[in-house]
Amino acid sequence: MKSFSSEVESKHVVEVNWADRWQVYQRLKELDVPCSCVTNQPLQVEISSATAAVQLWSVIRRFTASRQDQIWTLESCWKSRYQKS
Repeated sequence: MKSFSSEVESKHVVEVNWADRWQVYQRLKELDVPCSCVTNQPLQVEISSATAAVQLWSVIRRFTASRQDQIWTLESCWKSRYQKS
């Protein structure tokens, strides 16, 4: 019988605009998300938890979403937070 391993490959190459790559890398490091950024190579990020995945999504979105989309997201969050009170 073969043993089942729950270990999943967790290093991913992230396609980021080369101009934004260093800022994305720096922010992920601040959030303690393991990553590497070598000259002339794509950003590599280790995703080992749901939290790390959400942090990566959030950082990437900050650089790729339009200003209007970011405003809409913030307004939606604030509205839903204060409508519950």
